[in-house]
Amino acid sequence: MRPLPTEVDTGAWLHGATAFTTLRTHWGKPLLWDAHLARLAATCAWLGLPAPEGEPPTLDPLPWGLLRLTATPDGLFWSHRPLQPGPRPVKGVLVCLTNVQVHPQLAGHKTGNYLPSLLAGREAERQGAFEGWLTDAAGNVVDGSRTSPLLELGGRLVLPAGGLPGITRAAFLKGQAFEERPFAVSELPHVTRAWVCGSGVGVVPVCEIIGEGWQMTSPAAWPEVTDPALLWPAERAGR
Repeated sequence: MRPLPTEVDTGAWLHGATAFTTLRTHWGKPLLWDAHLARLAATCAWLGLPAPEGEPPTLDPLPWGLLRLTATPDGLFWSHRPLQPGPRPVKGVLVCLTNVQVHPQLAGHKTGNYLPSLLAGREAERQGAFEGWLTDAAGNVVDGSRTSPLLELGGRLVLPAGGLPGITRAAFLKGQAFEERPFAVSELPHVTRAWVCGSGVGVVPVCEIIGEGWQMTSPAAWPEVTDPALLWPAERAGR
């Protein structure tokens, strides 16, 4: 046992009193910067943190990278690392429905208090799944541990309500018809297609969803996209 260092004896460290967002970068350029900064600013206002301000930092020209912006009571901090997810899962990915629920007040925000997402990710890993989905107390699918879900039911795209407003998902849906509504777990076996969307992976088709006593399978439907914010990051995109 050791005494707590003075520099971590703050709400940001002890209680997760921070807000953050993670952007994809391509050759050192942050993608979807304005949308990420706007979402971060909204969370900062809600938490009473200083508004994030400033231009993007000068970054190493990595082919693909992840830029994390972390807002604290002491200001805005950034870190940048290579994004190397491995080979593209051509046949799609497996998603599991976890037994973890989102926080009723924090589900729409990315904060340092992300224990539900962490637990859902661990459950997905135990089941060999690429992603784990979380529900709310009413029994609705809400969000993923690290990506945003997008579902197709009856030929119509459905965005489950109640979770984080995903930036990559919103960019993909631009110009497309969709509805945002509560999506009951009981509807999952009837889904015809599904995708997971996030800065780290782009837009990835789901080939199988598993829950307790049921499963849904679907052919992988990779979207035809060229925007570097939406591609699997191992794919080539010009400078």
